[in-house]
Amino acid sequence: MRVVAVLCAMIALLSLGQSGDLHASELRRTAIVKAVQSARAAVVNIHGHKTIDDQQQSREVNGMGTGVILDPRGYILTNHHVVNGVRKIRVTLVNRQTFSARIISHDVRTDLAIIKINAPEKLNVIRIGTSADIMTGEPVVAVGNAFGYEHTVTRGIISALHRTVQVSENNKYHDLIQTDASINPGNSGGPLLNIDGEMIGINVAVRAGAQGIGFAIPVDKALAVAAQLLSAERVQNTWHGVVRDSHRSTLKHRFVVGTIEKKSPADKSGFLAGDVIQTVGKTKIQRQLDFERALLGRHAGDEVEVTVVRKSEPLKLSLVLSKLPGRRQSVDSRSWRVLGLRLNPVPTQKFRTYKSRYRGGLSVASVRPDSPAARQGIRTGDVLVGMHVWETISVDNVDFVLDRDDLASFSPIKFYLLREGSTLYGHLPISVARR
Repeated sequence: MRVVAVLCAMIALLSLGQSGDLHASELRRTAIVKAVQSARAAVVNIHGHKTIDDQQQSREVNGMGTGVILDPRGYILTNHHVVNGVRKIRVTLVNRQTFSARIISHDVRTDLAIIKINAPEKLNVIRIGTSADIMTGEPVVAVGNAFGYEHTVTRGIISALHRTVQVSENNKYHDLIQTDASINPGNSGGPLLNIDGEMIGINVAVRAGAQGIGFAIPVDKALAVAAQLLSAERVQNTWHGVVRDSHRSTLKHRFVVGTIEKKSPADKSGFLAGDVIQTVGKTKIQRQLDFERALLGRHAGDEVEVTVVRKSEPLKLSLVLSKLPGRRQSVDSRSWRVLGLRLNPVPTQKFRTYKSRYRGGLSVASVRPDSPAARQGIRTGDVLVGMHVWETISVDNVDFVLDRDDLASFSPIKFYLLREGSTLYGHLPISVARR
């Protein structure tokens, strides 16, 4: 009997020890650990090589940065400076899979860009919070490719809000979040997370020589830009005509229609200002980015069911997308189809900062892979200033060149562009039959 009693006591002690271990393990799984675990799979590392001019000499440098997955089809948000001028962008997921990426669109003013990879399976998407209710002093976590050390995690607090930071002679960031969570070279484009694991900012800059001072773009601002960069109009040349109400669409995580463009598909479908869009097809809509993502991959003529709430009552509407009307699509679709270039006019004041002898130009927003432009080495961020003997100051100038009856006589077309302070030229072979 005494032997049995001893064995029972030993079993009880072992069970107690195992229970204690489990309890201790759970105690170690703090809010920060949970936040990192929930976001980790949606954070990617970005690598590439670029050529920079240094005192009249060109040299190769390794570029690195971070990105966050916004859409399971492989659309990734990062900083524009991370991918600008990079010849071959490589993206590595948390599971060590690596893919080539291409730039979809970018915004130099806010230093944001969308890139895309083609993965065989759906990807994890970052959980999104809001920057509208951030509190000074609340804990935050930064995740990124710090100094090339992938998925580095640092923690800190919100140190201040609405900071203005001068990062170069011609580049200044406004309305940034300041944090003492360590943000190092390579962190750019990565998420700043709150304690719930939601992204509340995009890490963008560090203060040189100052420890504990880093900065991030507020997530509400970043996602408003991302929505434009991923818009059906910009990516696919399709038109819906819905404009959000910027004052009522952020705080409550809902997409409120502000205005409807006249004679647009939305106008014809019966959308009204004040409608709260809840679903597009099977996609739940909380913000403008969700709305634009839901239309990606759809084409002119496609019909999609949209659920809205109007005066507290649910209502189903049928939205039929169309091509961009008239001059809004002419240069973009034609240059994209023929040259492989998506072009945007450069404002006069901004062009003057290039200190060029040319009078103006068109910024290259994206380059189609395997297009004439891609084969000639044209990159996003380049500024097209001339084709053959004509300047390309406006979109009409490109139309003029591509519409000429004698186009075949001077193909391949000689082109001129500005890149990092230099004027470059090359020749674009044009197949007249593709016009």
